[in-house]
Amino acid sequence: MLQSLKIANMIHSNTKERPIAVDLFAGAGGMTLGFEQAGFDVLASVEIDPVHCAIHKFNFPFWSILCQDIIKTTGEDIRSNSSIGNREIDVVFGGPPCQGFSMIGKRMIDDPRNSLVFHFIRLVFELQPKYFVFENVKGITVGNHQKFLAEIISEFEKKGYKIQKTYQVLNAAEYGVPQNRERLFLLGCRSDLELPMYPQKIVKPAKQKKAKIISELPPSPTVLDALQDLPEVNHYVELIERDWVLADFGKPSDYGRKLRGLLSVDDDFSYERKYDSRILTSSLRTEHTSVSICRFEATQHGKTEPISRFYKLDPEGLCNTLRAGTPSNRGAFTSARPIHPFTPRCITVREAARLHSYPDWFRFHVTKWHGFRQIGNSVPPLLAKAVALEIIKALNISSIKPKVIYDLGKQELLMFDMSQAAQDFGVDARIIEPRVRRTNTQDKETIII
Repeated sequence: MLQSLKIANMIHSNTKERPIAVDLFAGAGGMTLGFEQAGFDVLASVEIDPVHCAIHKFNFPFWSILCQDIIKTTGEDIRSNSSIGNREIDVVFGGPPCQGFSMIGKRMIDDPRNSLVFHFIRLVFELQPKYFVFENVKGITVGNHQKFLAEIISEFEKKGYKIQKTYQVLNAAEYGVPQNRERLFLLGCRSDLELPMYPQKIVKPAKQKKAKIISELPPSPTVLDALQDLPEVNHYVELIERDWVLADFGKPSDYGRKLRGLLSVDDDFSYERKYDSRILTSSLRTEHTSVSICRFEATQHGKTEPISRFYKLDPEGLCNTLRAGTPSNRGAFTSARPIHPFTPRCITVREAARLHSYPDWFRFHVTKWHGFRQIGNSVPPLLAKAVALEIIKALNISSIKPKVIYDLGKQELLMFDMSQAAQDFGVDARIIEPRVRRTNTQDKETIII
């Protein structure tokens, strides 16, 4: 109890100077981390999946994670179950899933499949933050889907919020992430404030035909920059049974040095975590068949292997968009993982994390299934950080680098199955549909669905 009070007091003292944020639909915490790096204290996050909540709790043990259905969550829940209390919130952000795009009949905002979008809007109204950031798929901006986007904007305006109507789709590759990943961001604020700007591109994507207007930008990090110093997992038999090992790292690129914590970054205002940089984590191996290995080896860089449909990474280019796959209630398909550029195997969770701009101290679930879902479902931290820095500018404040160094959470959080995670958070394990086991006979991999 005394330790909890000590941490709470420490957080309260930091939030007197750092702006306050809330993350809705938090997942493992990609946007939480990006906003933290920009200088926010994300005092409360909401996530329905207990396994994702456990990972979030491990990486952000000093803030509150509310493991509950957003539909049943109120603004008062968020305030009372975190250290926010009655203080003013600077920004609420999140990416609610959108599934109902039918143009027939009622408005799409009323479609039950889009209820999560409605509840995002509702919570913004209840919490009354100065700013909000709504993140979603690029597809919502094209064709008939634009009608739904117009409805979302209209709902915000009815309640006294204004939005940058010239909304933008941002590509993570133009903000320092070695991955092509495009996402829509809506930026809004209360009517008494000035709207934030969209972030300017900071790099030109690798191997992109460069327009003159961006030719002066430095190149983005490449796949090679992200992976070159990571130990080869096939050299460590321990990684067949567990996801970590004490390993020999190679020479990193500047990008790799940043993610390993070996290079100071001027505009990184996150809290330092205690971790042993000699340990390779999130690196459980996949045992492929000899036939698959031969096919992977024969595939050229930047091409798709015709049988598995796996994309082989080009070391001088960018990673393709990392996807999460589908849960059991939507077919339970595993999203294809890219083939490593030099070793004939699929990439590991840690390699995917590097390609997504997660630092090496950030941990994921010990299974490949959950680990890749947690990465594929998340916004790359560096992209979230670029957006968050624009909110900092709109607030007209200077970010503060905290001096506090935090321990990460308890190791068992990384290993919980759904039942254990649900028990830890005091929720019903059936809040997420149970998964079944399916064996991928081609690559000898048992996948938990």
